[in-house]
Amino acid sequence: MTIEQLTTAPTGAGVTAGGAVQRCDVEDLLYLEAQLLDEWRLDEWVQLYTDDAQYIIPANDLPDPAPDRDLVLVNDNKFRLLARVDRLKSRKAHREYPHASTRHQVSNVRILDQSGEEIAVSAYFTVWRFRNGRDDHYVGRYDYRLRRTDGNLRICYKRAVMDMTVLRPTGAVSIIL
Repeated sequence: MTIEQLTTAPTGAGVTAGGAVQRCDVEDLLYLEAQLLDEWRLDEWVQLYTDDAQYIIPANDLPDPAPDRDLVLVNDNKFRLLARVDRLKSRKAHREYPHASTRHQVSNVRILDQSGEEIAVSAYFTVWRFRNGRDDHYVGRYDYRLRRTDGNLRICYKRAVMDMTVLRPTGAVSIIL
């Protein structure tokens, strides 16, 4: 199946000519994103993002930063997401070569607002990372803004706010949350 087939809402559902997006449409997109990351289908994953997308992981002590002024762990646009994918797929990503196995679990998906052109969504996540006999976990909340582009839901903004106050034992986020 293509990304378009997987992200196009069935007839009668989703944003069409002023119609509202259904939570199941949003859940399908978020679950697809998790599946693509877990299956290391990174080229397909990055296609879920709009060309003007922003992906942020704030520092643990400041969950709502202004990325142009405050320290963030990740502040990527689409160009940087593409570069991140290329790097993760190469031998240059020492922390992820060979790449870790991950499992993304997404829950508590809520549509917060869909009054404009973008749909504000929140969800909780747990990500498990398994590599070299170790397992690490990351827990937190996703904040998304989604937009219908050419009939398909796409991610134009994603912020992954981690609940942990310390990134131990790894001290880093080398995977895509």
